[in-house]
Amino acid sequence: MHRSELTIDLGALRRNVRTLRRAAGGAELWAVVKAQAYGHGVLGAARIALAEGANALCVATVGEALPLRSQFPETRILVMGPTEKVAAAREARLDLAVGSGPIPEGVAVHVKLDTGMGRWGYSELPAPTRDVVGVMTHFASADCDPEFTRTQVERFRAATDGLRGLIRHAANGAGTLRFPEARFDAVRPGGALYGLSPFNTDPADDGLEPVLSWRSVLAQVKLLRAGDSTGYGREFVAARDTWVGIVPVGYADGFRRALSGTEVLVDGERRRVVGRVSMDAFAVELPGDLAVGTPVTLIGDGLLIEEHARAAGSLNYELACGIGIVARPERTQTTFRDA
Repeated sequence: MHRSELTIDLGALRRNVRTLRRAAGGAELWAVVKAQAYGHGVLGAARIALAEGANALCVATVGEALPLRSQFPETRILVMGPTEKVAAAREARLDLAVGSGPIPEGVAVHVKLDTGMGRWGYSELPAPTRDVVGVMTHFASADCDPEFTRTQVERFRAATDGLRGLIRHAANGAGTLRFPEARFDAVRPGGALYGLSPFNTDPADDGLEPVLSWRSVLAQVKLLRAGDSTGYGREFVAARDTWVGIVPVGYADGFRRALSGTEVLVDGERRRVVGRVSMDAFAVELPGDLAVGTPVTLIGDGLLIEEHARAAGSLNYELACGIGIVARPERTQTTFRDA
């Protein structure tokens, strides 16, 4: 028996793609599907995004791109991370982002300019070759620093305004939603496609819908007497007689150790996670003696992954990428729903 179930709402994904296409204005939408589409399942996400008008797919590595090429033989697929697998990319007709060293030959190249991220990218644009088809940059803080983002936009514009016949692209999800001047020829939203707020706030604020929900059950219910504890390290000691339920999900499934103290829904009511989250289970405080099998919602039904991210001092993207859609398939059933 699976101990929990992920539901991937492809209908919500469809609507998010439409929302982001509207936000992009006339720019193309290039869907970022790296890291198994931020934990949501790459092939389904890619199929939906393309069906809803995405013009390209973006991944981090050649290894991520090759399975997509076999499924989508005519789609532009951009590998955004550095790679030494140029021959494999050439054979698979991939596009490569190149931000250092000589520009490779015989493969479509998007020259990456570092306008302030301080990571991959040339400090100054090299002279384009016949293989260069695009110029790109990467925003450092479009989710939190509008002034610096506008500085990056202007640096990119100044460096590329004289270029002709090349695709210019800069905006991530936050840039797409907040900075119309950053659209250029294409935008590259990632987490926003999956209803993950780029601002770690309520995705509904930007017309987005969470795509992923996660549910389990109470596998055991027990009464802790005053002075009893639950979990490693005795981090939770009952001050009075307290009912707790054990949920068979832990940090190995993506429910992170740092989520102690967050809330989940037990039979639709918010209840606090108590004690230390372990590898395979966590405890939740209950109002009384509930039945084994009572439903527990970890994400969904109005409980946002962004809330867990704030409790963990983390980011919704990180939590989504760590959930066990791939890591522990024998433990977590995944259901895809399209409506």
